[in-house]
Amino acid sequence: MIRPRRSLLFMPGSNARALEKARLLPADGLILDLEDAVAPDAKDTARDQIAAAVAARGYGHREVLVRINALDSPWWLDDIAMAAKVKPDGILVPKVSSVQDLTAVADRLSDLNADMAIRVWIMIETARGVLHAEELAAQSRDSEMRLAGFVFGPNDISRETGIRMLPGRPTMIPMITHCVLAARVHGLVVLDGPYSDIANVDGFAQECAQARDLGFDGKTLIHPGQIDACNATFTPPAEDVAQARAILAAFERPENKGRGAIQLDGRMVERLHAEIARKTIAIADAIERAGK
Repeated sequence: MIRPRRSLLFMPGSNARALEKARLLPADGLILDLEDAVAPDAKDTARDQIAAAVAARGYGHREVLVRINALDSPWWLDDIAMAAKVKPDGILVPKVSSVQDLTAVADRLSDLNADMAIRVWIMIETARGVLHAEELAAQSRDSEMRLAGFVFGPNDISRETGIRMLPGRPTMIPMITHCVLAARVHGLVVLDGPYSDIANVDGFAQECAQARDLGFDGKTLIHPGQIDACNATFTPPAEDVAQARAILAAFERPENKGRGAIQLDGRMVERLHAEIARKTIAIADAIERAGK
């Protein structure tokens, strides 16, 4: 079943007030964070607070992911054990660079007898991760890997490589396109990374529009004030949904059932447009079911 993933908001696990506030936010999903947003001496507290928050099942329709610490840290085993116990919708693993990294996560979840409903998301935020994006995405063919999607991480890529983050992200577009293509080849969801300049409303709106146009399903966020604008950008416009329904209806007419292309409102429409229409309608219907 398709679900909307227009906006996934990072929430620091060490901030109990933020975890409580997240119950009322209009984000499609929440990423309860044990990594970057949590200081080393607060990791244990954050883990306990996230465990309690997830176990309480108070986030309604929102998809709930737990971002664990990186595999080269001393905390990730405890993080993943907690997640296996409380059963979020998924875990988000930072700095995945190789199939071996993904296998380590899958093996640990298997050792813990974790529910197969817990999906694995990975952050593509290293040079090696970008280079291996297609190989990583291909692991989704193995159900034991649990792989559901990518989150592109431009800030860490910039830090590692020295590639500058410029307005409009011209330096990042080749890497973004590579990761989006890898995800699409293997049927994965792919989300854009966060926009850090929270005071720059126009810049954020422009980056959301760019992310949509580059093929992302949605965007990860770092501030609740970004949710509404992000949701608006990734929501199919009403006129697009109406057009999509008209395309499907046209192809379902008896005289068009065997045809690869038809005329509709003075233009040629092909079967590929029907596939695009189905996805548009599915997303729109999912948003409506969620009451947003």
